[in-house]
Amino acid sequence: MAVTVSVASLPRQEGSSQPWVNDIPAPPEFGLELLKVPEGSPMHIDLLLQSVSEGVLVQGTADVHLVGQCARCLRDIEDAYREQITELVYYPERKAAFLEEGDEEVEESQEIVDDSFDLEAMLRDSIVPNLPFRPLCRPDCPGLCPECGERWDDLPEDHHHDHFDSRFDGLAALQAQMEADQMGADESEQDQA
Repeated sequence: MAVTVSVASLPRQEGSSQPWVNDIPAPPEFGLELLKVPEGSPMHIDLLLQSVSEGVLVQGTADVHLVGQCARCLRDIEDAYREQITELVYYPERKAAFLEEGDEEVEESQEIVDDSFDLEAMLRDSIVPNLPFRPLCRPDCPGLCPECGERWDDLPEDHHHDHFDSRFDGLAALQAQMEADQMGADESEQDQA
């Protein structure tokens, strides 16, 4: 369900303003692969809508609850997050005039339709691109041991793995064969003596 904000009661006189404060449920798939706002969790939105010549200037904050996983150690993380919102929503006739003048930047901008605008799209555009693509449980997270996959934080300081390079398996087999041949030769010499 899309969330819309009505501006029907906001006078079009420049400088007129009205607050819009509300708690709304987070829409589905609101975030990134490793960090997102859980669907249905409350998002506290505190906005000031102000009439300007081009449309309505929307300014304020969105407070959300984030959940996800650390990109290094896969530990579950939760965090409170606040994003500043500043966006201009155009009156349809003003947007058309700017487009006619060749201003391509306004093409992607929202416009007021039936005295309202789409808040969900605005929140998505403001919040999601600013979320960390690789969230961390802490800045110095050491991650996982590449050999056993355990978290470095959970392993002793002297944790290590013996490394054997499989590229040398043939040489190791040849060495073992040569040592066996040498032992056989030594036993043969002892028998003769």
